[in-house]
Amino acid sequence: MENLDEDFEYAVDRSQLLDRKPPTNVLLDLYSLYKQATVGDVNGERPGFTNARGRAKYDAWATRKGMSQNEAKRAYIQLVDELDGGES
Repeated sequence: MENLDEDFEYAVDRSQLLDRKPPTNVLLDLYSLYKQATVGDVNGERPGFTNARGRAKYDAWATRKGMSQNEAKRAYIQLVDELDGGES
C-alpha cells in the first residue's frame, strides 16, 4: 500500500503540471477522485443553487460514494497517466 500512496502523491503533483488544462468534466473527475481518495464518501450539505461551482464539485464527489479510498487512488493515478501521455 505504501507504493500506492507514493504513486498517488506523485500523480497529484503531476496533475498540477499538465501541459493543457483539462476540460471541466475531467477536472471534476480529478476532484471527485481526489476527495474520495483522501476523505472518503462525500459529507456535509450540498451547496445551494447560487453556488454552481460548489454544487458541481459536491455532485461529482457524490457519484463516488461507496468507492474505496484505494480504488479512488488507483483511478486518479490512471486518469493522470492518460492526461499526461501515459507517463508513470
